[in-house]
Amino acid sequence: MQHTKTFTEISHDVEVEVRPLYLEDQSNPVERKNVFVYFITIRNHGDENVRLLKRHWAIEDSIGQTYEVDGDGVVGKKPVIEPGEEFEYNSSCVLKSYSGVMEGYYIMEHETMGTIKVKIPRFVLRSHRLN
Repeated sequence: MQHTKTFTEISHDVEVEVRPLYLEDQSNPVERKNVFVYFITIRNHGDENVRLLKRHWAIEDSIGQTYEVDGDGVVGKKPVIEPGEEFEYNSSCVLKSYSGVMEGYYIMEHETMGTIKVKIPRFVLRSHRLN
């Protein structure tokens, strides 16, 4: 497995890094099922704890279908990320097309700023079939 490009965004001293990957062995293009996994690292570069409360995703595939996903936490957790620390997780999505884009944001609780919106960078999901 080889990762594609890394995408990074920093908001309110919180860095979000995304590394997407096409999963050929789980995909079936004949059935219009293209599976992508994305690895996310959230780093707290600030001086105070942040807690991830909610997530919002906007997903668009190359055939023009769009999806929005909202939820509490990530992978069943609402992690507290201390200054200088990071939290890693991965998740996946299935597209009918060979490519698409995702972007979004996290709603986090900051010790002194209250609720903040931390941007998730726009990143490309791309099958090797397009190379």
